[in-house]
Amino acid sequence: MRAVAISAVLAASAGLSACSTPTDRDDRPLVLTTFTVLADMTRVIAGDHVRVESITKPGAEVHGYEPTPGDLRTAADADLVFDNGLGLERWFERFLTDTHAEHVVLSEGIDPIPIGEDAYAGRDNPHAWMSPLSAQIYVDNIEAALTGLVPEHADDFAAAADSYRLQLRSVHDEMVDALRAVPEDRRALVSCEGAFSYLARDTGLTEAYLWPVNADRQGTPQQIARTVDFVRDNDVPAVFCESTVSDKAQRQVAADTGAAFGGILYVDSLSEPDGPVPTYLDLLRHDARTITTGLTR
Repeated sequence: MRAVAISAVLAASAGLSACSTPTDRDDRPLVLTTFTVLADMTRVIAGDHVRVESITKPGAEVHGYEPTPGDLRTAADADLVFDNGLGLERWFERFLTDTHAEHVVLSEGIDPIPIGEDAYAGRDNPHAWMSPLSAQIYVDNIEAALTGLVPEHADDFAAAADSYRLQLRSVHDEMVDALRAVPEDRRALVSCEGAFSYLARDTGLTEAYLWPVNADRQGTPQQIARTVDFVRDNDVPAVFCESTVSDKAQRQVAADTGAAFGGILYVDSLSEPDGPVPTYLDLLRHDARTITTGLTR
């Protein structure tokens, strides 16, 4: 797999914030990620050797996020910034103009799946992390970036990355086994956002959705009508929606077709630590269970 070329990282430019004191100083390098899923993956590989923070917080919608002054102050201290790429973080280029930190695109090396319809047709689907197999490329890139940043801990990063790849492979196998219980004539995943192309590819599901990418206008009459037709034509037993957007339009699809509303899926954000998906691996397992339960009811 292609390794990420890491430039010489810049030293933290601002050090502590004005409210910091000598007793709470943390001199470890700071790695900033654009959303919580990437932060969790990075923490697993980094261990205690770096600080890892996410710009967006649990429950936030990443596509149209608006960086705050606090985000920019944190970025001033960052040694490295990880983003997903593939057009996910529409705000990120502007964010980079306000920070001197180097950044690495974690989807580098992914074979992207194109979006098939609507105004986004032909663009890359950015949700590659929803495939545990594709996520192993993210792990490669995180490991390479951290090794470039703190080379004295390269062996620790390598060991953690190897273990994490095995866990991802195991979760992939669990998902395939769980979704195998869904009958062939029910293997259609209907979500609000088209965020499951990579997962559907890996598990043999047919994907349909209300809108391809979370945007300003969602759940239009045309999107709802098209999805209603798909659900009726394919006798889909349940439809789903993601945690970071309103499920109102999808519940209308369910009401208009007699399909069940199968539950909430997680994609762009983890939950709080005491919630249903505190880690990325929990997110994948939760979604597989929710989809399987909904489609086998």
